Order: sequence, then C-alpha cells, then structure tokens
Amino acid sequence: MNWQTSRFRIELAQPRVMGIVNVTPDSFSDGGTHDSPADALAHCELLLREGCDILDIGGESTRPGSPAVPLDEELARVMPVLREAVKLGVPVSVDTYKPQVMQAALDAGVDIINDVWALRQPGAEQIVAAHPACGVCLMHMHRDPQTMQVAPMSGDALPPVRDFLAERAGALQNAGVAAPRIVLDPGIGFGKTVAQNFELLARQEELLALGYPLLAGWSRKGSLGAVTGIESAAERMVPSVAAALLAAERGARIVRVHDVKETVAALAVWRAVHATTTTQQQDPSR
Repeated sequence: MNWQTSRFRIELAQPRVMGIVNVTPDSFSDGGTHDSPADALAHCELLLREGCDILDIGGESTRPGSPAVPLDEELARVMPVLREAVKLGVPVSVDTYKPQVMQAALDAGVDIINDVWALRQPGAEQIVAAHPACGVCLMHMHRDPQTMQVAPMSGDALPPVRDFLAERAGALQNAGVAAPRIVLDPGIGFGKTVAQNFELLARQEELLALGYPLLAGWSRKGSLGAVTGIESAAERMVPSVAAALLAAERGARIVRVHDVKETVAALAVWRAVHATTTTQQQDPSR
C-alpha cells in the first residue's frame, strides 16, 4: 500500500510518523513555540533528525473553541515555512481548510492537503481534483471547531464517522482523484466524547474496511488527559505514544504526533516484535 503525493509515493507497509509543526500562537499544546518562520523551520529540522517521515505544517489552531484565522494572516504564517520546508527532501503536508491556502501551498510544491473539513469548503475539492498528484487526508469533524465540543456526537459514533468518510472519499474519486492519493482520518477529539474516541480506536478495523489507509491523530488529545488525569497537554507524551502504538497495532498507517523521537523509538520496538513473530510463522522450527 502506498500514498501517492505530489513528489513522493509514500510506502505504507510500515507505519509512518507525521510530525506536527504548528505555526500558531494558540494551538492547544504548543501554541507560540514555533510561531515565527525561523523557529518553525528549526523545528522541522529537529523533527527530521528525530526520524519523522512527513512534516505537517499548519497556521490555524483547530482546538475546541478556537476562533477562525483570517486568510491573509494564515498565508503570512505558513507560506514562508512551506517554501523552505519543501527543500528538506521529505513529504510536506499543509494543515488547512481554506482553498486559497491549499492552492498557494500546492503552487509552492507541497505534497499533501490535510483538511479537517474533508474538502467541504467551497472550492476546496476542485483544487485537489485539479492537481495531478497531490495527496489528501480527509478528516471527520462533527460541527465546527467553535461548537464541536459544546454539543458533541451522541450514540455510537463509528457508523456516522465511517459513512461520512466513505462519502467524502467517494465524492473525491468521482471528481477524478485516484484512490491511492486518499487517506482517511476519523478525527479523534473533533466533536466526539471521550468514550467515543476510544471506541473508534477499539473498532478501527471497521474503518480500515473502507479500503483506504488510515491516519491516527491522538497526540496530546484531551481524551488522553481524561483517562490519565494529566491536565497539561504538553505533559501527555507517554499516553500519546501509547495511543499511537495502539493505533498502529490496529492498522493505522500514519500517526500524527508532536513527540516524534519517542514515537519513532516505540515503533522500532513494535516492529522488532512483529519481525520476530513473522520469522516464527515462516519457520516454526525456530
């Protein structure tokens, strides 16, 4: 299985680590840490040294209750970083829902559009469909960032999440986007209760049945704080790594994380166990 993007065909036989670069003053766990182009690029380089496979760069926080950022401000935040990041030799993703930002990023050579609105903003789907090869991640979000946790989903979240992702992926294919360009994200924390988030993880194979690679974005989320009692998002590294491993074990092909070094190390242990298991299955006499 591969993820086709603008410049790279990303091989997904093993889970890939997507490193988060928030060029924002108000993201929920690291707002203001990398909000200048120089600091953001330095963080990109650090994440690459730590072993990340994909850089995901965003200029607008989508934490619950976050206000929208004007177009000009988002462009001013992300474009200087994206123009330099595409020179680093790895796939670069832009985390945005604004069609104008998508177009500017693709024109600058960005590889992936990562959209919490799943290309539902007017014009967004057309921009991705018009591009010959860019990758896209379609995420499920209930309501919008301003209201999603005020009135989260009720009942069993998995069927509506699955149906929504199937519909959006189908619409994109109908618009001419080849299936290998599409990755799905169930949107952990985006309008779901704590119980629903963990149910989505426990039943992740039902989402994989749609036939697309899955991205898991558990890093430092509030649900991890709810079950561990760790109130500070910045201190949720251990549960974040645990959730990433559980998602990988259940078939996620991309894990989107803040704590790259720790996640890469944990996945190395996970791969070593799987390699041993595979060897024993191939040679039962060992």
